[in-house]
Amino acid sequence: MKSVKLEEYNEVTFQKAGFDKALLAIGSCECHGGHLPFGTDTFVSYDIAAEVAQRLENTVVVPPMWYGMSMHYRHKPMCITLSNDTLTRVIKEVIQSLVYWGIQKVLVINGHDGNIPCIEAATRDMKLEFPDMGLAVLDAWWMTAGSLLPSDTFEVWEGLGHGGEGETSIALAIMPHLVDMSQAKGMVPDMDPHVKLMWNFQELTDYGASGAPEKATEEKGQKMKKVLVDYLVDFVQRMDRQGWRYEKR
Repeated sequence: MKSVKLEEYNEVTFQKAGFDKALLAIGSCECHGGHLPFGTDTFVSYDIAAEVAQRLENTVVVPPMWYGMSMHYRHKPMCITLSNDTLTRVIKEVIQSLVYWGIQKVLVINGHDGNIPCIEAATRDMKLEFPDMGLAVLDAWWMTAGSLLPSDTFEVWEGLGHGGEGETSIALAIMPHLVDMSQAKGMVPDMDPHVKLMWNFQELTDYGASGAPEKATEEKGQKMKKVLVDYLVDFVQRMDRQGWRYEKR
């Protein structure tokens, strides 16, 4: 396997590599119930990024972000969180650093719901600052995987939930040694399908997880990972052909 992680390069090997694309994985450090590790969101997004980069040319994965905006999950140990303003600024400065060193095609792969507004604000600001760059975001892989797989893949709540059926399944596929299925339990909240009622996580479940993690399997997780990696590889290749711009029809 080729090396795709920036932290494994040095000055000489980086300059020889000729990277023109970077993948940035963003996660969190927070409780995902008693069955998943605190770093789940980063483990998953970073693993997907590395798999995608393996299949692309001139693509590097930059060191992942292990902290996100997790204040709405801090009722359970062990949450380490940044504020919205701090996370937004960090994302912007990472992208500015990449552009400074000549990497002007960036795909952000997000693993945590609380990061979505910060990523949106940061990447829109960066696109304004660097209008010629190519900048894309996968902001909710759990939604994308669900939409790409057959509707009968999951048993409960379409696989959704924080540490739920889908997230636990992909964890079983990526880091099974860190998953304790004997502790897998969650609850499914009754949420309005159209209007978002703002919540802190303890309002949704009595546990550190929601959804039905006990329904998770490694097979489901492998299916999720495959459709996500395949889709992102195809996306980046299409963007390279299109100059990282929308096609006008």
